[in-house]
Amino acid sequence: MPQTKTDEGLKRIIGVPGLSLNIINNTIGAGIFALPAIVSIALDGFAIFGYLFCGIMMAAIMLCYAEIGSRITSSGGSYAYVEAAFGTFAGFIINWLFFFGFGILSDAAIINIVADSLAVIFPVFKSLWVRGLLFFILIGFMVLINIRGAKHGVSFVKFITIVKLLPLVAIIIFGFSDIKIGNLHWEHLPSFNTFGNTILVLFFAFAGFETALNVSGEIKNPKRTVPLGILIAGVLVLVIYLLLQIVTQGILGINMEAVKDAPLAAVAEKIIGPVGGIILLIAAAVSCFGNVSGDLLLTPRLLFAGANHGVFPRLLSKVHHRFATPYWAIIIYGSLIFIFSISGGFKQLAILASAAILIIYLTVILATVKLRSTKEPVAERTFRMPGGLTIPLIAIVAIVWLLTSLTKWEIGSTIIFIAVICVIYFIMQKYKKRRNILDEIKKDVMIDSE
Repeated sequence: MPQTKTDEGLKRIIGVPGLSLNIINNTIGAGIFALPAIVSIALDGFAIFGYLFCGIMMAAIMLCYAEIGSRITSSGGSYAYVEAAFGTFAGFIINWLFFFGFGILSDAAIINIVADSLAVIFPVFKSLWVRGLLFFILIGFMVLINIRGAKHGVSFVKFITIVKLLPLVAIIIFGFSDIKIGNLHWEHLPSFNTFGNTILVLFFAFAGFETALNVSGEIKNPKRTVPLGILIAGVLVLVIYLLLQIVTQGILGINMEAVKDAPLAAVAEKIIGPVGGIILLIAAAVSCFGNVSGDLLLTPRLLFAGANHGVFPRLLSKVHHRFATPYWAIIIYGSLIFIFSISGGFKQLAILASAAILIIYLTVILATVKLRSTKEPVAERTFRMPGGLTIPLIAIVAIVWLLTSLTKWEIGSTIIFIAVICVIYFIMQKYKKRRNILDEIKKDVMIDSE
């Protein structure tokens, strides 16, 4: 199938494998290397049911994304969906919540974990200057890869995803025979409060799939690719998480508390010796690098889409004449990650991330419900989830429940951030209106002079 340019000037080159691996890459991050201990200590043998419960919640959200993602095929993912349903103002808020409140701050934190992991083996990476140089090289490399084309970016993400999954799959395969069934039982049910707090942690371990849909303007046959890509990736992530939990808990049992910071490394050491811990440490660094590289492919499309709709500077809407990529959006996004990664300012602002992604999910689900009322031509029928409004309702209840579990600082900082975004929006609208008036005056003057 030839690569055709869309109305946005981009090429549709991402198929089901590329989208699925992007979702897996953005979902499975550094958190998985400590997650089994967190869940096991809180829920004991009941941990497996925690994963299944959280999987059902995420499945409801993913199905909503699958439906609206097969219908709205322009770049921007969540932003494009919300903008199509609720207009420019709502889209503007979601765009800022996603690219700054969730994207940049998370990426700045994640790339610091890369340096922290390497510093355990090579202490030189504790130096601020060395870390800064490392960030510059890594981010610069990822920016160049993604400017050269989405195909190059996707190929690199595929490679990194496979590399990060290899040690995890190895733990599952080689550790399964060492499982002690007695370590998987539970003596009593967890309290409702404990279960809720643990589900909140698990929920964010499943988050990240939505970022892969930011390249919706470059997905081949989105009516088929989006639902299928989400389904395949969602099932694989749940299976990997479940098997890692079973193997880790089944091997370590009551020793989980002693190795709570790195349970997978402890399992690797039991399987192949001390070198196993080092391998898992490197794997954690690669996993983090993979997350950021995936975001540098995906999130700049939010800036690009916003610029195309007039809510961001026009510079960000420019497409490279040779590579057909939004190169200025990629450069600006990469630069912002670098600035925050070396400043450390993200640590104070990172509390935005949890509330931001929940609000994004909730708004996209509401957008899915609203767009259902708009009839589609028979020839353009897209994916439609079964059960009427049952699945969206399950997703809404789950998100509202999780929102009530956030701290007052997370809620407060998010409210302030949204208020600032609103002020920025109205200032920009006033400036745009004034510029349009000036443009009209110039046209009238030119006509009169002729």
